[in-house]
Amino acid sequence: MTAADVPAFRPDTLAVRAGQHRTPFDEMAEPIFMTQGYIYPTAAEAEAAFAGEIQRYQYSRYANPTVTMFEERLAAIEGADDCFATATGMAAVFVSLAAILRAGSRLVSSRALFGSSINVFDEYFTGWGITVDYVDATDPADWERVLATPADAVFLESPTNPMQDVVDIAHVAGLAKAAGALLIVDNVFATPIGQKPLALGADAVVYSATKHIDGQGRVLGGAVLGGVEYVDKVRQMVRNVGLTISPFNAWVLGKSLETLPVRVKAQSASALDLAGWLETHPRIATSRYPLLPSHPQYELATRQMTLGGTLVTIDIALPDGTDPHGDEAKAATFRFMDALRIIDISNNLGDAKSIATHPATTTHRRLGPEGRAKVGMSSATVRLSIGLEDVEDLRADLDQALSAI
Repeated sequence: MTAADVPAFRPDTLAVRAGQHRTPFDEMAEPIFMTQGYIYPTAAEAEAAFAGEIQRYQYSRYANPTVTMFEERLAAIEGADDCFATATGMAAVFVSLAAILRAGSRLVSSRALFGSSINVFDEYFTGWGITVDYVDATDPADWERVLATPADAVFLESPTNPMQDVVDIAHVAGLAKAAGALLIVDNVFATPIGQKPLALGADAVVYSATKHIDGQGRVLGGAVLGGVEYVDKVRQMVRNVGLTISPFNAWVLGKSLETLPVRVKAQSASALDLAGWLETHPRIATSRYPLLPSHPQYELATRQMTLGGTLVTIDIALPDGTDPHGDEAKAATFRFMDALRIIDISNNLGDAKSIATHPATTTHRRLGPEGRAKVGMSSATVRLSIGLEDVEDLRADLDQALSAI
């Protein structure tokens, strides 16, 4: 498959066929180029490569054939002009912004974010003289107010982690453009199968490939996708600071892309089924899932997402008068989680194995009660990542665990 073929094929085909460059051995499976360097036939060619006069592989911190396979395949699925892979998802988040921000720059971000992203913004970016202004993710008027003045970058998640708020990407994209800012969307929850931020007006997309793209709990990785000029800035920064992905990890992720559509579609179907059942359960206060009609942004979600994703966020029902941020709420929630027999307790998501996470004490611990309350999260909140197990087995496991409350 050549680059010219890509527009003619749909994502499921591209997930299997894009990005493969066979060697003279005509192998079926993509090879792993586990090499740190490359040989030059002459000293003059080495000079020309480092001078930028010719394009070739020089050093695997800069580029590697196996990594290129993964990047091209993911870019084809996403519909992006360019992609650069990083060592982790947080490396992708960091470099997507650090490559374009400087002291005196202004970053606008939704308040509802993965905890580590907020830590990077508050502890590092602000310390480097970058202004960070937070916005209520689901309030169009708040976005309009904050982006009425110039900015350099806008960053958001949709759906958000862990409360599943859905942001109007097209609306924010228009505001960002008017403010002179680049819009970067963390699309981890939706995946490239369920949502296309670039088609909605975003300038760039970031992924933790550790999540759905691997989908089997094996390797770390990340990716930044967008236009060639922007991604080249990311590429140059990674090349210098060394946030480079391992060729082996890239090979695993590239092969995992072949089954990404099948896995995500099956997991999303189970997630929607369970989300609807959970919201009727007497021991559940709320069940949040973007394509559930009870979701606050259901109509928006149906417009910009083709799948609701693999995550369901629930709040355990508590007795009247119980502080949702207190120890009693946490104890009741822990009883539920500890009683699960199939679903594992972990802080990952997007895996073939179903996972339960308590954000208040793990991924979003450092936000504190006040910060968590601002995005609707409490000690009774559990993030469920629905895997590939039989949905009836998962339903039975959730039901018996809820009885332990």
